[in-house]
Amino acid sequence: MQLAIVNYNLKVNNAMPYIIETWDKLDHQQQRQQRRAAHLKYLDHNMDLLLACGAKLDDDGQDLGGGIYIINTEDKQIATAFIQQDPFYLGGLFEKVAITRWRKAYFNGEYCL
Repeated sequence: MQLAIVNYNLKVNNAMPYIIETWDKLDHQQQRQQRRAAHLKYLDHNMDLLLACGAKLDDDGQDLGGGIYIINTEDKQIATAFIQQDPFYLGGLFEKVAITRWRKAYFNGEYCL
């Protein structure tokens, strides 16, 4: 389950990691719950690759059906491989996945531009 990835040190000011945003298919909350434990285990095994991640919630704290991951790599192929090996992805949970470069203006309390 762990990706064999060379980790980049993204504390360098000009490094630009990737954001992955996912949207679940409608009426797939049960499928999300069934795969949640495997998904969390996958994230745990790949913790070195994650700068941050989590589910998208509404203002009342209810699950909106999707998530955001900030991936510690400057290689889009690594970001793509990461999401394609996630148990949520493998289970067909996602309606849409967007992978986008992210320019850090501020990161971990520091100005990066």
